[in-house]
Amino acid sequence: MTWTSAQGVTLRDLVPAADRRRWVAAGHCPDVDLFSLYCRHEAADPYRPAVVTAAGTVNRAELGERARRLAGTLRDAGHGRTDVVGVRIPNGIDAVVAELAVAALGAVALPIPCGRGHRDTASLLRRSRAGALLTTDPAAVRGLDLPDLRTVLAPDARGDAVRAGPVDAEAPARILVSSGSEHEPKMVAYSHNAVGGGRGNYAAALYGDTAEVRALVLVPLSSSYGSLGLVTLVRQGGTLVLLERFEPAAALAAVDRYRPTHLLGVPTMLRRMAELPTDADTSSLRTVVSSAAALAPETDAAVRARFGCPVVNVYGSSDGVNCHTARGGAGVGFPDPAVAAVRLGADGEIQCRGPMTPLCYVGAPELDAAYRLPGGWVRSGDRGRFDADGSLHVVERIRQVVIRGGYTISPAEVERLIGGHPAVSDVACVPVPDPDLGERLCACVVARNGVTAPDLAELTAFLTARRGLEPRKLPEHLLVLDALPLGPTGKVCRHTLTRLAAGTG
Repeated sequence: MTWTSAQGVTLRDLVPAADRRRWVAAGHCPDVDLFSLYCRHEAADPYRPAVVTAAGTVNRAELGERARRLAGTLRDAGHGRTDVVGVRIPNGIDAVVAELAVAALGAVALPIPCGRGHRDTASLLRRSRAGALLTTDPAAVRGLDLPDLRTVLAPDARGDAVRAGPVDAEAPARILVSSGSEHEPKMVAYSHNAVGGGRGNYAAALYGDTAEVRALVLVPLSSSYGSLGLVTLVRQGGTLVLLERFEPAAALAAVDRYRPTHLLGVPTMLRRMAELPTDADTSSLRTVVSSAAALAPETDAAVRARFGCPVVNVYGSSDGVNCHTARGGAGVGFPDPAVAAVRLGADGEIQCRGPMTPLCYVGAPELDAAYRLPGGWVRSGDRGRFDADGSLHVVERIRQVVIRGGYTISPAEVERLIGGHPAVSDVACVPVPDPDLGERLCACVVARNGVTAPDLAELTAFLTARRGLEPRKLPEHLLVLDALPLGPTGKVCRHTLTRLAAGTG
């Protein structure tokens, strides 16, 4: 399957069509587009709450009608099934309306986390050649060079409702964004079947046999992990409970007030909630789900003790990797063939392929060449092993990234920007362990001859004011050295740097 946008971006499915058909025949994929899946739940119980927030609640019928009207506004502006539509809206009813509207239009959604600055936003819109953007903050793109962006709309635009027709379930539906280990955010294209089928099966395993799912999603819906919010609506027919931003006391109060059955967050969020003294009633929770970063045993124990329910640990990425502990076991759990089968390469690298596997990277054939293998298998960049009982263990990262509170930072990107400082001759960035966020970034720099190295405040000011780096990517520790340590091959020895940087914490 090959899809080409109105602006000329081509997406090609790297998984053989015969395998896609086999997964449909096995019942792993519904072979129905995302908005049609939502409409089934809407028709079955139109008055069931769909999204709950502090600002109000909308039921399925209200949400569906708002989505159809926003889709109508996009249609009237000249957009359709061959468009990529950016969505840059904080968690809330508007964000859900926008994603459903793009699905109703039959276009491809590109959710952009609001925490990404103008630099990343421009990069994503430019490389995807998005024709439209739905946002509550039009200033985020004002003045940017985006020749393909013709339409910028608020999510409350109300045109005549579209009559959504069926869309090819193997066509692209959503682009997931990840920092990964590249200089610019990666974009990965998923089909309707991969989202509603593979990711839907992943969500079903997390939710278990819960009759009526109410999921409090603490992470941005625009993130890879947060995409489970849309999946919860269209596949499980669940109710989403959303906060515009995370704050531990507010999250606990939301559990008490809105009675969710499931809580989805990253380890840092969950630990902060578990450690906060409170009399909030959390007895409605059946499962806590942790993803986006490794779950430390101490955090796991604290969360279980605080909430009194199982904790499911998810290992995965936007690239199409997934395994979780919903069925128990050690390590990161047992691979689920209804989501993604797992094999180990010759070097022990974890590789995945299954109903959840994405089509390809967007506008980046070099990433397809580097991280996709024959047959559509996805390279994880992690080395792993299997227990005798089949449980997967992650041994180490092959790609170098820093995960700060569930957010992935590319050291290569930060190094490139620091290298432009006039007082720096050499730089490498490495993680420093942190009990709160898991890891923080440390910049290890060597000053130019005869020049004083910048201090952390000066370096921060340079990266933000001169290079436009997002605040959450900034180094939080600085190590000044006479020279960077080298390994036997002549490359910078990051193991030595990491050991030295640990003393800066």
